[in-house]
Amino acid sequence: MSARGGGPKPDPAAQDARPAGHAAGPADGADAAEEPESAGGFGGGRLFGADAEAGAGRSGRRGRRGGRKGRGGGAEGTDGEGGDEGAPRRRERRTGPAQIDPDADPEAAARAICLRQLTGQPRTRAQLADALKKRGVPDDVADHVLGRFTEVKLIDDAAFAAAWVDTRHQGRGLARRALARELRQRGVDASLVDEAVERLDPEQELATARALVARRLPATRRLDRQARMRRLAGMLARKGYGEGLALRVVREALDADEADHPDDDDEFGAAGPDDDGWRYDPLV
Repeated sequence: MSARGGGPKPDPAAQDARPAGHAAGPADGADAAEEPESAGGFGGGRLFGADAEAGAGRSGRRGRRGGRKGRGGGAEGTDGEGGDEGAPRRRERRTGPAQIDPDADPEAAARAICLRQLTGQPRTRAQLADALKKRGVPDDVADHVLGRFTEVKLIDDAAFAAAWVDTRHQGRGLARRALARELRQRGVDASLVDEAVERLDPEQELATARALVARRLPATRRLDRQARMRRLAGMLARKGYGEGLALRVVREALDADEADHPDDDDEFGAAGPDDDGWRYDPLV
């Protein structure tokens, strides 16, 4: 029933259902302008009374923007814990490999790290030791685990070196000097490095050098002889071939190619002794 003066009587149950923090007092319409939004973010508080319709639209739009920017926290329209309103949450940048759990068994953690490292490709003992050190495994535990892996042949630097020489020579055409450098960079012992590269037959190395030059030769035909010499010998130098072998192979290839294509000599300059004055640089 309506009270005298027009409006319905306020329902006590409805008053009790108001959100926490909404003080009892004058009509809601009078307090709407002073009602603050909740600290949780845009759209967290509720407007009552006369401004409810207009405020709801503005709050909703701001809430959606805040929800998109403040990912990583609460629901849409609220920020994550500890963040500013609407501020984007930045991911923490990792500065290095994660350290092992201090409460975990360090030996079990070291074994797990080594097994993950060995999945997909073999590695040297030095590479695994470096991985364990970066993860904070104590040195004595690392030595014990690496020793055990070596006993059961999960680590075999001699086999690693032999396979490396075969695959890198056949796939990339690398000579003994370059192969030895790569193995040393991976921590293989010097005696094992020497043993592995000595397995490469000098005749096979010479045949590979000739094949590399023959593959590159057609692309150099528009250059003069000295430029061709520099380019081809530089390519062999980068792959680890010695000066004597590289210059001999390149000269032989150039002589044969110029005999087969005499017209190129007339157009771009005949072969001469200039190539003998070019200085071989193994670091080209």
